[in-house]
Amino acid sequence: MTLSFFDQFMSPTYLGIPLIALALSLPWILYPKPTARWLNNRLLTLQSWFINRFTQQIFQPLSLGGHKWAVLLTSLMLFLITLNMLGLLPYTFTPTTQLSLNMAFAVPLWLATVIIGMRYQPTHALGHLLPEGTPVPLIPVLIIIETISLFIRPLALGVRLTANLTAGHLLIQLIATAAAVLLPLMPTVALLTTMLLFLLTLLEVAVAMIQAYVFVLLLSLYLQENV
Repeated sequence: MTLSFFDQFMSPTYLGIPLIALALSLPWILYPKPTARWLNNRLLTLQSWFINRFTQQIFQPLSLGGHKWAVLLTSLMLFLITLNMLGLLPYTFTPTTQLSLNMAFAVPLWLATVIIGMRYQPTHALGHLLPEGTPVPLIPVLIIIETISLFIRPLALGVRLTANLTAGHLLIQLIATAAAVLLPLMPTVALLTTMLLFLLTLLEVAVAMIQAYVFVLLLSLYLQENV
C-alpha cells in the first residue's frame, strides 16, 4: 500500500475511538493550575505574565463592552497555540489542520460579533456595508460586495489557519523524505538538507504561534467593529 503525504492529516482512531477527542482535551491538562501560595513558581509567573500581556495588547483598543470577551479569546489563544505546537512533535496529530474544526471555531465566534452589533447598535453595524460619500449609482454594487466580504470572514479565518499549518507540515515531510533518500547517495547534500529541515522546523514553530495569534486578533477586530 502506497502511503500519501496527506495521510498525516487523517483523523486517527484506536479501537473505533477517534483520538482527536484526546488531542483536544490534552492542552487543558498540560497547563499548571494556580496555587494557594502567596508567591507562584517561575512557570506560573511566566504563564501569568504572558496571559496578561496578551490580554492587554488585544483588548486595549476595545471599548469596555468588548472586555467581556477577554476570558474566551485568551483561552482560545492558549488552546490554538498548544494544539499547533503539539502537532509538531513526532507521531502526533494536529487537529487544527482540519478545516471542519477551524470553521467550528470561526463561524460561531464571528456570528456572535455580528449578532452583538445588530442587537446593540444596528445603525452602526449596517453602516459598514455602505461607506460614507458613495455615489448613488454604486450603492447597490457596494452593498453586495460588502455583504459578501462580511460572510467570507469566517471562511477566511478557518482557511488561513488550515492552509498555513498544512503547508508547513507538508514541506517538513517533503524535506525529511528527501534527506532520508539522499543520505546513502550524497551524505553531504543530505546533511545540508537536514540543516535546512532544522531551520524550517524553527520557522514552523513561529508560524504555529503567529497563526493562533492572528486568528484571535482578527476576531477581536471583528468584535471592535460591533461594540
